[in-house]
Amino acid sequence: MTSTQVGTNPGDDNGASGAAPEEGYERGLGSRQVQMIAIGGAIGVGLFLGAGANIAKAGPSLILMYALAGVIVFFIMRALGELLLYRPVSGSFSEYAREFLGPFFGFVTGWTYWLMWVVTGMAELTAAAIYVHFWFPQIPQWVTALVFLVVLFAANLISVKIFGEIEFWFSMVKVTALIGMIVIGLGVVTFGFSQAGDAAAVSNIWAHDGIFPNGIGSSLMTLQGVMFAYLAVELVGVTAGESENPEKTLPKAINTLPWRIIVFYVGALSVILMVVKWTEFEPGVSPFVAAFAKIGIPAGAAIINFVVLTAALSSCNSGMYSTGRMLRDLAANSEAPKVLGKLSSTKTPALGITLSAALMGIGVILNYIVPEKAFGYVTSVATAAGIWTWLMILISHILYRREVVAGRLPASSFPAPGGTVCSWIAVAFLLLVTGLIAIDPDSRVSLYVGAGWAVCLAIGWAILKSRNPHITAKGTHQDKQLQTTGRPRG
Repeated sequence: MTSTQVGTNPGDDNGASGAAPEEGYERGLGSRQVQMIAIGGAIGVGLFLGAGANIAKAGPSLILMYALAGVIVFFIMRALGELLLYRPVSGSFSEYAREFLGPFFGFVTGWTYWLMWVVTGMAELTAAAIYVHFWFPQIPQWVTALVFLVVLFAANLISVKIFGEIEFWFSMVKVTALIGMIVIGLGVVTFGFSQAGDAAAVSNIWAHDGIFPNGIGSSLMTLQGVMFAYLAVELVGVTAGESENPEKTLPKAINTLPWRIIVFYVGALSVILMVVKWTEFEPGVSPFVAAFAKIGIPAGAAIINFVVLTAALSSCNSGMYSTGRMLRDLAANSEAPKVLGKLSSTKTPALGITLSAALMGIGVILNYIVPEKAFGYVTSVATAAGIWTWLMILISHILYRREVVAGRLPASSFPAPGGTVCSWIAVAFLLLVTGLIAIDPDSRVSLYVGAGWAVCLAIGWAILKSRNPHITAKGTHQDKQLQTTGRPRG
């Protein structure tokens, strides 16, 4: 596979709006699978487990933080959607950074997104081990994490159709359970049945020291954890190269995002905080498990524990999927070892998946060494890497629209509302979150890791340039025009 195949259609140096280049993958993801992957991507361990610690910090104001972050995430996804319908490719984020910002940014974005999913996989393995500990406290966390790692690795090597089907049913479990939680919670609040009794009330949202019980500052400090909960919504972009009909499925998946945020985040948290006072939640305990234990539904807590276990495994499964594809894109652009660009007989990037799964094993080690801190460490690192990826999507979108206005690129069939204004707002918000990470001693470790990662990438890029000087000639749209015509188009 050549870099031309990854980046554009052969013979078309600027990409055609809506054209889906063939990359050697099997287009085995149908509409229902892409829709459920998009839905499932917005429901992960950040909501089910991370929300407990954030409720303890921010109280009911966490609902507003999820709503605010949700608006920004929608801006990001509409920017991505416009780019995807301009040129749908499997390595979408790094490909757009490579085209509009240059080859170095494509290199950094591809490897950083890969890092994000590797550490997210660690977080999900950690969460899964915590959930199993609910039933079997005698089993060490690291043992459970290792078993899940091996099982999901084996599943990802089979085919993209198997991956899509697994994700479909994982997402179906999560969606069905969350809707059930909301309905039951509203029933408890409205009719007063269950052991929660009169303690359940809408007034619980403001009756205990107000909506901002610890001040606005404490609420803002939860934003890095809130943004982690939204990581993976962009996964629908990675599926572009393996979707049967990306021109139809991708816009539909992106446009339903606001409803998913309203129902599954704002709605679910609102109901939970009506049923149980925010002061009763503790870090490290899923608020959903705690709420159903409070209601007293027989086996309710165990059922919810199974659902959140499914959410963790779903996200880890998605991580293995996306990392293999991102490594293949990097290899196709001479930014990773060529061997990682090969497909197996089942048309999966088996070597890339294997490398990623092996590194996710570090999460098993963390569960052995510091089980009580493993989740916090990896979520902060994943959030920092995710913020970089989202920034690259937004900046690429801004530069793409500039090219469209200048007449040098075709307009996308799925333009983002508000043009680049919403993208600039989202950029400012992500920079704010980065600043909050810097002043939070618990999450600041992610910036130290990020600095070390930047050094590694700089060294890697220098080595690449010395061995393969022409790599710097590939990249931006303007560079490609100058190479093929001697002048910019337009």
